[in-house]
Amino acid sequence: MAPSRRNRILIVDDSAVMRSFLRSVIASDSALEVAGTAVDGASTLGLLELNRPDLILLDVEMPVMNGLDTLKQLRRRSHKMPVVMCSSLTRSGARVTIEALAAGASDYVTKPAGHSSREQAFQALAQDLLPKIHALIGGTERQPLSSIASRTNDAIFSPPKAPSIASQPTVVVIGVSTGGPAALDLLLPALPAGFPLPILIVQHMPEVFTGLFAQRLDHRCPLRVREAREGDQVLPGNILIARGGWHMEIVACGHPGVPPKVHLNQEPPENHCRPAVDVLFRSAAKVYGPGVLGVVLTGMGSDGLAGCRHISNQGGTIIAQDRATSTVWGMPGAVTQAGLARKTLPLAAIAPEMVRITSRSSAAGAQGRTRMAV
Repeated sequence: MAPSRRNRILIVDDSAVMRSFLRSVIASDSALEVAGTAVDGASTLGLLELNRPDLILLDVEMPVMNGLDTLKQLRRRSHKMPVVMCSSLTRSGARVTIEALAAGASDYVTKPAGHSSREQAFQALAQDLLPKIHALIGGTERQPLSSIASRTNDAIFSPPKAPSIASQPTVVVIGVSTGGPAALDLLLPALPAGFPLPILIVQHMPEVFTGLFAQRLDHRCPLRVREAREGDQVLPGNILIARGGWHMEIVACGHPGVPPKVHLNQEPPENHCRPAVDVLFRSAAKVYGPGVLGVVLTGMGSDGLAGCRHISNQGGTIIAQDRATSTVWGMPGAVTQAGLARKTLPLAAIAPEMVRITSRSSAAGAQGRTRMAV
């Protein structure tokens, strides 16, 4: 039997040391091969037809043409292959990476820093990068199941009869990972200024990224968006994004009429993640009971599945993103296949559905944009 074709990776980085490092990581996986290397974005565009890569590893900061401009040129020229940004853990690197993710990059990895040896740095990068490559270009989370080849979308994974909403939602919690910045960049601006509920989001991201990501969304959304801080009140019409490296929980205050608050902690990771979607969802179900609307968007793995079980057991409502519009259908696919999603929808349909099912919620947050104290 002929050997299976290896997936081809194009490495773009102006540092010879980093190109060599990435070559070693790719070479360590027998299913991958290096299609070629380039030192800047302009060279990359000239190599595509010759090298025909399945995925591009693209440095953020380069001379001649940087990573963001290169990505935009790739998309303008209708190149659809996944692009993984390679970012330094600096504020400037994080800012450009966030813009790239919103502009269509599939994911990112951070360059090794602070390791005591090359071997440690190699292992850290390989453990981060290789699963992302496989999920984006042929991992099981991306492959259509043979049993659905002739069927429509993901409706067969939803319960045969969608359960009715037992209680009007009073809070929205969203879990998202791979492909999340681009998904949230479309979903959140589509919500109206009068959206009546608080929204709390876990996006898997390092701490240096989350504050900048919240700032970017705040400029684009009718609702107030910012990175969560310890003790923030959970208020209607406000969006809080979990701080990178910290779990975000909702805790009840124990006094009538006083809104629940946010608690941040650095307990051990769950599902290899901190923040973890499961932590947020579990706490929301405990505090709000059947009043939770959980939304699970694109992402690798199954973080959020256990949390959705808690929401479902309390009578809450769950919406999942469909396979066709997900960068990786791991997280929403796990929830949908478990029969927990009331609806599995294309990304563009999720904001209208959120508005529809919350339309009879308390009008407390419907007076426009509520600003939290800065």
